[in-house]
Amino acid sequence: MIKQYKAYCFDLDGTMYRGSEPIQEAVDFVAACQAEGKETYFITNNAALTRTAQQKKLASFGVRTGTDFIMNSATTLARYCKQHYGGANVMMIGEEGLREALELENITITTTNPDVVVMGLDRQVTYDKLANACLAIRNGAHFLGTNQDIKFPTEKGLVPANGSFLKLMEAATDTKPLIVGKPEPHMLEFIRQQGMYEKEDMILIGDNYDTDIMAGIRYGIDTAYVATGVTRREDVLKKAQQPTYVLNTLGEWLK
Repeated sequence: MIKQYKAYCFDLDGTMYRGSEPIQEAVDFVAACQAEGKETYFITNNAALTRTAQQKKLASFGVRTGTDFIMNSATTLARYCKQHYGGANVMMIGEEGLREALELENITITTTNPDVVVMGLDRQVTYDKLANACLAIRNGAHFLGTNQDIKFPTEKGLVPANGSFLKLMEAATDTKPLIVGKPEPHMLEFIRQQGMYEKEDMILIGDNYDTDIMAGIRYGIDTAYVATGVTRREDVLKKAQQPTYVLNTLGEWLK
């Protein structure tokens, strides 16, 4: 029997869509939740897009939501920086989503002598950017990453994600980055505080066992795995810690 929840937290890449292609069963399930008055949140380790851009992308698939109901790793990292490194100068590797999130928290972005180096996916990254960040970290700058996903799904297949580049930087600096995205609990805690939910009223729905499902398990909320993205169903079934629900698609919940 499927329990009813107050807050449904959906991953995006591999759960709601693959690249520019929507996953229709997920779109239909979100619409059904909203029709019943359930709160729907969208949480993603993708730090490249702004929340407004992510809202527009969802809208293009017929999914209605406000930016306040989108929690990405860029926003999470910016809030973490403000809380723990207030007044610090930050060197950034990333795209517009990360830049906007830092600027909204009034964090100073610099290209020289940073106190903190933050790293999100940067599809225009250069060797010089990586080298400068490496030198800054070796000179004592704190090292933070938005997320540790090694790969993410597109309409063409799986491609390198931010975690692949973080591993390169970790090897070059001998420094392990502090990660704020899933499977760490920061996004879910921000959502819980925003909606004033109890943990038993929340569920996280995602395709990536190592980030999505483990985030929910570590945080202590129910989870639903969907076999529409990164992790294969047969691999999930071998895990010691199982999701609350294992589904091929969210269409199974609409039957």
